[in-house]
Amino acid sequence: MTPLLTRLGTARREDFSQLRTPDEGGRESAVLVLLGEQTDAGPDVLILQRAATLRNHAGQPAFPGGAADPEDTDAAATALREANEEVDLDPASVTLLTELPKLWIPVSDFVVTPVLAWWHTPHPVHPRQPAEVAHVVRLPIAELVDPANRMQVRLTNGWIGPAFSVRGMLVWGFTAGVLAALLDMGGWSRPWPHRRVLDLPPVAASPAPSAGTEEADESAVR
Repeated sequence: MTPLLTRLGTARREDFSQLRTPDEGGRESAVLVLLGEQTDAGPDVLILQRAATLRNHAGQPAFPGGAADPEDTDAAATALREANEEVDLDPASVTLLTELPKLWIPVSDFVVTPVLAWWHTPHPVHPRQPAEVAHVVRLPIAELVDPANRMQVRLTNGWIGPAFSVRGMLVWGFTAGVLAALLDMGGWSRPWPHRRVLDLPPVAASPAPSAGTEEADESAVR
């Protein structure tokens, strides 16, 4: 963790996203990037899968999190509250490490603060609201950095961004962008074939990218 935390001390928004965060407007929100460790699988990260019936981001893997409530004291409070509401995470089992730069998701106009944390006392988690969360999983870092599991995905509008195919789950968009940046900063990434680009099925695609975006060529993204 030391190399990652050291690097994050100088991290900028540009390290995670090409999209400029607006100076004003946007709904404040936060997500919990929760790292832990399992005896049989090593370090991992907690990821949930949105329910397929949601109006926005249906079926998409994501970090726990959501919009800030008036009573939330800061981004960490938002991230922990949402994680508790979504997957029954005990906030006392978590050690907060640092906040990442704020990132803008234009499709929903959310300004998101990713909160990095260490799960010092892991415990069973599960979807508390099946109408919103379909599945919860701890994805091993070793599988995320496996070159066989890494690729880029292309939307119908030409946007191309990083993705991970792990344990039957395709992680892309905002979540994959943040994960890819953190893996690089921590020195955990392994060389992988960036030319491996898959077309994202329309049912899985949201209207716009959010983080970690790249352009295939000048005409790919407007």
